[in-house]
Amino acid sequence: MKITTITTDYNEGKFLETTNVTEGVEVGAMNVVNLYPDVTYQEIRGFGGAFTEAAGYTVSKLSEEKQKEIAEAYFGESGIGYSLARTHINSCDFALGNYAYVEDETDTKLETFTRERDYQYIVPFIRLAQEVSRDEIEFLASPWSPPAFMKTNGEMNHGGQLKEEYRKLWAEYICKYIKECQADNIPISKITVQNEPEATQEWDSCRYSAIEEMEFVRDYLGPTLKEQGLGDIKVYIWDHNKEIMFERAKDILQDEKASEYIAGIGFHWYTGDHFEAVSLVKEQFPDKELLFTEGCVEFSRFMDSNDVYKAEMYAHDILGNLNAGMNGYYDWNLVLDEKGGPNHVNNLCAAPIMCDCTTGTFEKRLSYYYVGHFSKYIRRGAKRIATTRYSEQIEVTAFVNPDGEKVVVLLNKQDKDMPVSLREYGMGTDLVVKAHSIVTLRIEE
Repeated sequence: MKITTITTDYNEGKFLETTNVTEGVEVGAMNVVNLYPDVTYQEIRGFGGAFTEAAGYTVSKLSEEKQKEIAEAYFGESGIGYSLARTHINSCDFALGNYAYVEDETDTKLETFTRERDYQYIVPFIRLAQEVSRDEIEFLASPWSPPAFMKTNGEMNHGGQLKEEYRKLWAEYICKYIKECQADNIPISKITVQNEPEATQEWDSCRYSAIEEMEFVRDYLGPTLKEQGLGDIKVYIWDHNKEIMFERAKDILQDEKASEYIAGIGFHWYTGDHFEAVSLVKEQFPDKELLFTEGCVEFSRFMDSNDVYKAEMYAHDILGNLNAGMNGYYDWNLVLDEKGGPNHVNNLCAAPIMCDCTTGTFEKRLSYYYVGHFSKYIRRGAKRIATTRYSEQIEVTAFVNPDGEKVVVLLNKQDKDMPVSLREYGMGTDLVVKAHSIVTLRIEE
């Protein structure tokens, strides 16, 4: 048994890799974390982050060399192995301002549709990632708001709803976006119906009740995708926080016709753990994929928190969601500037890689390395395996990669070291997970 141990802690803030080759030893009954690789659960699609206009703009302010280094850091062989990406249809809050691909309300045939804005900053950043990616990047696209003229409040911000008379045109608009991206070698394979449909935000937003979202998918979006030869595009509902994701899924998926068009449920983390909600959805709707579609450290709430706390937020949530049945993970902005933007309504946040546009430099924050403990080693197609643990003070998840390699991630958020006897049917190895550290074990037979 060859065991490679990768550790990140607050003292080093970087990967520390040591390799130990053992035959495996018989371990005792104390401090045990059990692995049961013959008991498997969900399959993993991958890990990734979001190509926002803000991220692309920020990267554009750096030298070409630095831009390539950032792309490599996320998507390259030497980076943390991202293979998923999210982007926005029309503008979002992390854009330089409101914009839509059609601004003319008399254009009922979408003849003025243009993605010119995307070509300024988003597409160039995507191209860099595609050039270095070790896997084909799978793209998810989400709308924050339809064009202002399609909405009841007449603007892209402050909520409002999609006008009934524009439901068909909006579905056609989304299809046109997908087709243009695909023709441009940006293979959109997944969409969400609406980012945060329960929120009236100061920024780009649009409200849908559960019934409205269900009807839009059932009567407009699903049929239009099929009509336009896009029936293979996966549609995900909700795309909002976990605390009511079960109710939302239940209310929408009980309609059998709508359910036929829906591949899964997207969710965010901003209202707390609610891992049980993720489990409930997985148990009740086992044929639907569960995607974590957004999460970030908000400056307004966690500005004064240290990097260890922020990194542990990421790892704790990823672990909990994985163990609850999550199939794929999308962080929010890949990159932001030194102020936590740009954001056109000053809704500032942190990102795993932060740039200083005044000096032309960037920094990988501790959260980058913590996320990497999952994304770099748990490969697309991996299956989660059963585990047990001796204490809730040690958090654990484990997977078997397609090549048979086992990957175990251990998180210790405590102020004390935690001993672990990693055990697979009696045989294993002993280790110590240091205080405030994360460890990944790669196990080859």
